[in-house]
Amino acid sequence: MDFSTYQTIVFSREGRVLTITLNRPDKLNATDALMHEELARVFTEAARDPESDVIIFTGAGRAFCAGGDIRWMQDMIEDQSKFEKTGREAKQIVFSILDCEKPIIAKVNGHATGLGCTMALLCDVIFVSDAAKLGDPHVSVGFVAGDGGAVIWPQLIGYARAKELLMTGDLITAERAASIGLVNHALPAAELDEAVAAFARRLTQGAIKAISWTKVSVNIGLKQLAHSIMDASIAYEAMSNQTAEHKEAVAAFLEKRKPNFTGA
Repeated sequence: MDFSTYQTIVFSREGRVLTITLNRPDKLNATDALMHEELARVFTEAARDPESDVIIFTGAGRAFCAGGDIRWMQDMIEDQSKFEKTGREAKQIVFSILDCEKPIIAKVNGHATGLGCTMALLCDVIFVSDAAKLGDPHVSVGFVAGDGGAVIWPQLIGYARAKELLMTGDLITAERAASIGLVNHALPAAELDEAVAAFARRLTQGAIKAISWTKVSVNIGLKQLAHSIMDASIAYEAMSNQTAEHKEAVAAFLEKRKPNFTGA
């Protein structure tokens, strides 16, 4: 498979393992319009890659993915029609991860927030550096957690914990994330690469068709749930894109001040 057209994502191989790396390290791998568009197709194309059986998903630099780029959010405020494309892509990102028959290992090398956290949690096995924090702070910028957070968080940690964390937007440590079942493993940063590589090798040396189809079987119920939620949650997020709260939050971030929410 030729991945040379990608501009914000880079690829490497070790045996039958394909590593997909978000590559905007100077922006903490925050998603802009181009990266979002590329994320909407990368897992579909990786699923068809004949040279790999297992995928590792990670970020370049000191972060995994800091969610949406604030200046991109400002663009969507100024041109509301741009969110229609974003909404379609958001569903493609979620469903392409869930549809991919190859096991996907998240190697969360640093902070994972918003969409970044959602993508990590949708992966099959999640390894996190103990230096990382995780969370979905959509509400902090006046946004609905509509791009997958409402789907995956309750399935991993239950509705009570999920609603508390999604409604506050609080970030949690890797250790707490592992203790409540949000992720599989939290481990020292120096051990992350080898732990993920060893697990990937274990899968490639196993009965890969049985492993892959077991993943597919487990994901059936999750995909049904995602199909029942995503259209509505994306629609609510689109509505929040037009609110005064969201406009104020984005303006405050760009002006480096605390937002003044008035409930409007």
